[in-house]
Amino acid sequence: MRRIFETIYAFWGLICFCFFYIMVFPLFFIIAQVPKWHSFANFINKLWAGFVFTSALMPVKIIWDNKIKKGQPYVFCPNHNSYLDIPIIGISAPAFVVFVGKSSLGKIPGFGYMFKKIHIPVDRASIKSSYRSFELAKKAVDKGHSLLIFPEGGINTMNYPDLKKFKDGPFRIAIEKQIPIVPVTIPYNWIILYDISTRLKWKPVKVIYHEPIETKGMKLNDIDLLKEKVKRVIKGELKTYFPDKITFDTGNVKTV
Repeated sequence: MRRIFETIYAFWGLICFCFFYIMVFPLFFIIAQVPKWHSFANFINKLWAGFVFTSALMPVKIIWDNKIKKGQPYVFCPNHNSYLDIPIIGISAPAFVVFVGKSSLGKIPGFGYMFKKIHIPVDRASIKSSYRSFELAKKAVDKGHSLLIFPEGGINTMNYPDLKKFKDGPFRIAIEKQIPIVPVTIPYNWIILYDISTRLKWKPVKVIYHEPIETKGMKLNDIDLLKEKVKRVIKGELKTYFPDKITFDTGNVKTV
């Protein structure tokens, strides 16, 4: 009986996801044509994701350890265990953020067009594409935009809810631009939907935006230190929910 309910619920969730995206797509299409209008994507994301989570009867709780400063660019770094992570960031982000994500997202009908026009796709198999995306991300910061980069590079389907190895990209950008980096923990999405082929499970959604970590004065040789700081914040939060599933490395990264 439970499997039948989960199947029906998953079907309903998919209908809500697609229906409401189709409803707001004309708005995305319009603002995508003019770069100065891209910041309105934040409002549309909240509208779309809000309808989806409300229709799925899935409450969303957003927690801020410390409010961010208006007008200050940040690099937001969430853990990534589910296809729901993008919608939850969409509804919870405090302002317009530029997503830096895998280029395959650009192949999704409708969503892909918006993603390529407003955000930054990256093909990690191509050095040229990675470099271009890195430079575009820095230009976005120069325009005053914050970035959203999943530091694990992609959905972690191996040892969820623990973390995969972090990529250097978001930490290099934060240090080069001397802007704060914000660890973000999304604890339950791997339970709700960790793979598109699985049944959708009902559970309240939660996202925690942690205290920003300053990078002023840091150099590029501090990338590993910054990665370790962010990783420990996210792991520490996850461990409060799943103490038996989270392990801490005893590496030799120096601390300050």
